[in-house]
Amino acid sequence: MSSIKTSVFKWLRTQNTARAVYSIRHLTTKRKTASTEEEINNKQTHFGFQTINEEEKWKKVHEVFETVAEKYDVMNDAMSLGIHRIWKDIFMQRLAPTHGTKLLDVAGGTGDISFRYINFLKNLGPPPENKQSSVTVCDINQSMLDVGKLRAQRQGFTKEACGVNIEWICGDAEKLSLPDESYTAYTIAFGIRNCTHVDKVLEEAYRVLAPGGRFMCLEFSHIPNSTMQWLYDQYSFQVIPVLGQLIAGQWKPYQYLVESIRQFPDQEKFKGMIEEAGFRQVTYENLTFGVVSIHSGFKI
Repeated sequence: MSSIKTSVFKWLRTQNTARAVYSIRHLTTKRKTASTEEEINNKQTHFGFQTINEEEKWKKVHEVFETVAEKYDVMNDAMSLGIHRIWKDIFMQRLAPTHGTKLLDVAGGTGDISFRYINFLKNLGPPPENKQSSVTVCDINQSMLDVGKLRAQRQGFTKEACGVNIEWICGDAEKLSLPDESYTAYTIAFGIRNCTHVDKVLEEAYRVLAPGGRFMCLEFSHIPNSTMQWLYDQYSFQVIPVLGQLIAGQWKPYQYLVESIRQFPDQEKFKGMIEEAGFRQVTYENLTFGVVSIHSGFKI
């Protein structure tokens, strides 16, 4: 009888131990899951030199461009002494579109790149009857798009006047609501550094381009010469925010813009990111000693 009781006690102790182990494992798993979810929700990124949660960045960037939209083009001239126009002209010359090109211009709200694209096609002469060109201007900020639409009307960039289909859409470069393989060229000028996940932007660019399609990015970069980089830094941090205050009545947005340039990967690192997204024949060209660079790649 005593042996039976001993066996029963052992069995009960085993069950209690098993339950205890299960409870501990279950609690640990719940804690790990909660911790993982918290980490996902609290992933951090940079906003200029600030460190913030990822989910906050797009809101802050949106506020920046909402604030500066009306003075955006004037400030571009002031900050770069008008050189940004030359950079964009060279950028379009490197793209060298032909009649029949379907261009997606991302972060192109005010229309600078799209208008150059249309003028480039005009200079090629009349298009063949079966070659319809088009441009889709995509920007996450509706205020920037509104400025671009107004400029297009004033400058006569309508389908009737220029023969090019123009579409304006408000959308996120990281998750485009556009079909796969629907464009033959993708451009993004001075916009990709403001995105939270640059890798996702590149993946989306690859997705919407048709085989043989070309990706092109114009972005501020890093000057290889340390002395010139120091001089450029002095101008950027000491002068540009002051110009922002004087011309646009805004200091902080231009302080952010300067800081965001310093946070963006250098030419070689960004080239590697473009290749990781699947693009081939990836190259870059420095302009103005490396103040900006043109990055290019093809979807094979």
